Amino acid sequence: MIPGSNKDHPSFIRSFGYALEGFVTAVRTERNIKVMLALGIAAVVVGCVLKIDLLSWCLVALCFGLVIFAELVNTAIEAIVDLATQEYHPLAKRAKDIAAASVYTLSITAAIVGIIVFARALGLIA
Repeated sequence: MIPGSNKDHPSFIRSFGYALEGFVTAVRTERNIKVMLALGIAAVVVGCVLKIDLLSWCLVALCFGLVIFAELVNTAIEAIVDLATQEYHPLAKRAKDIAAASVYTLSITAAIVGIIVFARALGLIA
């Protein structure tokens, strides 16, 4: 497809199909996305058990979505780097390491938010 052209551009619905296909592929092939999905599901279960308030649900959902988003972007960056070179290259390593660090940073932030949300729900903090 030529950039800026509508010829052969997938329909809006077909675009969702491609996105779903990408998500399923990532879940099937990437261990870390499976781990993050499991942790997100666990957070939802704990939230249900503790009956967290609406704002807390928003925080949990936002953190969950952002971490999965970061994992998907990291996976895409790693695939692009692998496509560009199969040989070791310092810049390829740098790109992959920085992409992974972004997921790590966001995951730590989400964990801190989760600790605060659940500690508040348990009455450990005001």
